[in-house]
Amino acid sequence: MVSPSLTKLVFVACFVLFTFSDKLVAEESDKVQLYLYYESLCPGCQMFIVNDLVKFFDSDLDTITDVKLVPFGNAKVSDNMTVTCQHGEEECKLNAFEACAIKILTNPKSQYTFIRCVENDTEHFQQECFQGFGDEKDVNDCYNSDISKKLILENAKQTMSLKPKHVFVPWVTLNGKPLYNKLDDLVSQVCNTYKGKAPLPKQCNPSALSEKKTTSKLQFSYANGAIKY
Repeated sequence: MVSPSLTKLVFVACFVLFTFSDKLVAEESDKVQLYLYYESLCPGCQMFIVNDLVKFFDSDLDTITDVKLVPFGNAKVSDNMTVTCQHGEEECKLNAFEACAIKILTNPKSQYTFIRCVENDTEHFQQECFQGFGDEKDVNDCYNSDISKKLILENAKQTMSLKPKHVFVPWVTLNGKPLYNKLDDLVSQVCNTYKGKAPLPKQCNPSALSEKKTTSKLQFSYANGAIKY
């Protein structure tokens, strides 16, 4: 027969574990949800990924931000599920490849680091970008299977379900709300959006925010084919 004291100890231990786990989930849910909807050969998307989004990963801004990358952009899906991309077939291939990399590399920083490497040199990325990851076979197996098509169609559904609908790429949302072309103070907007209990990172200090804007002058690729700055 189990003693009452042991039963009480087990109950207390389970209660503490449940409470602690619940706190961890709550803290994770407090993070600002930053979603980037993009396409791989859009010049503005490449610039944003390589030059601007990096600030969320080479600092402690990732402690308050959950960054999600969604490659699809202004592509179209026909009635027979054929995907047509704004910048041609090569963009469709890269979108699918990056979708596979995002699936295989589950760590957000690893996902971003790999995608940034690809977007920095889309012609020669296979010789350089897998170094340090060791997942080349898994990513290629995904790309060469039906999984890549499934991932792209999932991204298509997510992109086309946006409310309001996306107008151009890069298209950035914070907690589901689009920023449109107001990306020059992205760090400031993330800092102001965060309402969690964790202390704000030093990048959110007024002195740090006043030093320089977050983004470069971007070129936006519109869903109707136009390109504007």
